[in-house]
Parts: sequence; C-alpha cells; structure tokens
Amino acid sequence: MEGGPGGDAFGSIPFLIGSGVNRDRELIVMAQRGTLHARPNLACPEIDRFNATAVGLRYDAPSTGRLLVRAARECRDRLTADGVDLSAYNTTENAADFAALRTALGIERWNVYGYSYGTELALTYLRLHPGGIRSVAIDSVVPPQVVSLPWTWDGAREGIGAILAACAAQPRCGSRYPDLPDTLTRQVRRLEAHPLRVTAQPPAGGEPVEVVLDGGALVNLLVANAVKAVDVPAALDELAHGNPERFARAQAAGATPVIGEFAHGLTQSVACAEWVPDHSEADLLRAGRRAFPDWPDTVLAQAPQLPFEHDVCRAWNVPDRTGVQRVATRSDVPTLIVSGSFDAKTGASWGPFTARTLPRSTTVLIPGIGHFVVPQSLCAQSVLASFLVAPTAPDTGCVAGLAPPPFTITPETDTA
Repeated sequence: MEGGPGGDAFGSIPFLIGSGVNRDRELIVMAQRGTLHARPNLACPEIDRFNATAVGLRYDAPSTGRLLVRAARECRDRLTADGVDLSAYNTTENAADFAALRTALGIERWNVYGYSYGTELALTYLRLHPGGIRSVAIDSVVPPQVVSLPWTWDGAREGIGAILAACAAQPRCGSRYPDLPDTLTRQVRRLEAHPLRVTAQPPAGGEPVEVVLDGGALVNLLVANAVKAVDVPAALDELAHGNPERFARAQAAGATPVIGEFAHGLTQSVACAEWVPDHSEADLLRAGRRAFPDWPDTVLAQAPQLPFEHDVCRAWNVPDRTGVQRVATRSDVPTLIVSGSFDAKTGASWGPFTARTLPRSTTVLIPGIGHFVVPQSLCAQSVLASFLVAPTAPDTGCVAGLAPPPFTITPETDTA
C-alpha cells in the first residue's frame, strides 16, 4: 500500500524487489483509486505547475498561498466537471478496494505491507476487513486516530531533533558542529526575516533556476529529507557561514516535477476529509509553538509538507469524515511496526503508540534512517523477511548492533 496519499504504487516496485519482498513469495501491487494507473486519475497538473514555480517564491507568503489555492480550485473544477465524485476518494473506500481485490483473486489469506499513508490505509483495512489477513507490516507509521495537521509538527520535532542529537553524540560531529539546535533556530529566523534569492542547478541536471530560501522553505526541506540526513549538520554550518548551496540545490529539485504523475486529487480528498477538520489554524500554530517555541509564527502557521491546507480545503470542499476515520485499530493479527529514528514526516514514537492496541505486534526502530525504512535498511529487510515466515516471532537480532552512520564532516570555514 503506497504512501502519499496519491503516490504511484507501481513506481515503488523496484524498491520492493530490491528489498527482497518477493524473494520467497508473490508480490501483489495495486494502484490505489485515483492514482496514476487508475481510472479516473486524480492528477492535478495545475498543482504540479504551481510547485514548479513555487521554488522561486516565499514558501509561506500569503501570495504564494493564493496561487496554490487557485491551482487546487482549477483542478477541482476540472475533475468535477468530468463527473468525478471527490467524496468517494477516502481511506474507507480505498481499504474496501483491497478487500475486494483479495476476493477477486481467490486468495484465502495474504500479508499486507504499507508505508507512510499506506500504513493508515493498512490499519483501516485491518479494522474494517480483518478476514483473510495473515499479517500486517507497517513502515513509517501514520496512526489513523491522531493524524491531523498539528500532528505534523510532532513528527518534525522528533525527526529533526534526532538528527541533531545523533550528531552531538558522535565526537567528531559534535565537536565540529556544536550547538546545532541553536544554529538551526538562528537560520530559520534569519531566512524568514531576510530570504535568500539564489540560482542553483537541480540535482538531476538541467538549466539553473532561481530559488528562494526563507525559514519555511528551510524547514520543509529538512522534513522532506531533501538534504541527506548525514549531510544536514554540514549543510546548516555552511548556511550559517554564507554558503546555502546544499539547500538551494535541494530546493531547485522541485522546479522539474513530472507533470501528472502524482495524484494531488487523492491527497486533497483524503486530507481535507480526514486530517484537516476538527483542528483550527490556531490549533496548528499552537502545535508548532510547542514543537519549536523560538521559531517565527509565519513558519509555524503552515503544516510541514501541507502549506495553506486550510485554505486549500475550503476550495476542495469535501465532507468531514473524521468521525468514521479517526479510530484506533484494535486487532490480534500479528503486526510488524517499523520506524526510522530520523523520520521527520512520521516520527518514530508513533510506532510504539500504534502498538498499544495491537497486542501481537513487534516494534522495530532502525537508527539513522528516515522515511520509508525497508528499502534503506538491510536489517529492516531481514526483519521483514523473518516476519513473513513467522509473524509472531520475527528475528530482530540485527537491530541491536545498529547505530546512525557517521555524519559528513567538512573543513572549518575560514571567517577571517
């Protein structure tokens, strides 16, 4: 079950095969309703084009928000004019599709694996359609009972904090980059007050583009793991000494999206029905202040990865489904819960939190890994393979010897 919501499940097949998921068993991958290979496809080229231009705009400026809302409204109007019922694109219906697939294929029992939003989908599927599920593996956990816009700040605080703390725990990194939390706060505040406008080449190549780095953009890049975690201390230090290249290049990557590949329509239909209602913009700001009390309110008013979402949802206009979706899954089905300590999207502590109502679950934390753990960790791959063989007794022995990898150490900057 793919993440997003809105991601192309087939695009993850190489990662799954590379992780050995189908080494000893069949792998079944289904495109979720509304995504790239489904009909209808809820792609929003309007939002893709906005994202391409947004790299050169202030991340959290009201004018940027108005452009995003206009793109979302244009997409919504086009989809609804084509007869698409956007209220039908929700996690309940999504889960029912997978239950129907098992029946259609004549499979008596199968194992379920999902990551990111796919974990919320898997847990919803387990709650509503438990029949025929042998085991569930969830990677980078989104608990359906709590996911909301304020919740995103909890993950950001935990994941970013874990990266900075891991640097401090490594003698070379800690001595080379002391007081990283203060460095980060100073840079967020500095860029928010005085944004940088620089030219950078996208990592994938192509013509250089002009990008804007303000405080919100910096935070969003960190949450998205757009700069590799092992490079974050060096990148922050370089930024503090006047060299924004690593972050600028990461920002420039957004200038060349694949138009029409990601189903923003599914994202908005799920988020606006299930994540946004029942929490106000003031609730979001309070959550940001709790997580990062020294950061500017203009940064904290926007949920990481989902800026201006309250405004977008007013335009998207789908019914509130929080009452039927914000429900904990309680099940005796064996479950493997995998988290990465550097995950700033879905913080690692949500793994043990979700396990509270899954008494036959095994919780695994992989140090030094961010979002979507299994493809990035040989140990996690081994644990998942053993879980599929013996769901109630997976071999987690490899975890004990793990530690975050060494961080990138650059020469001292000459400030003379």
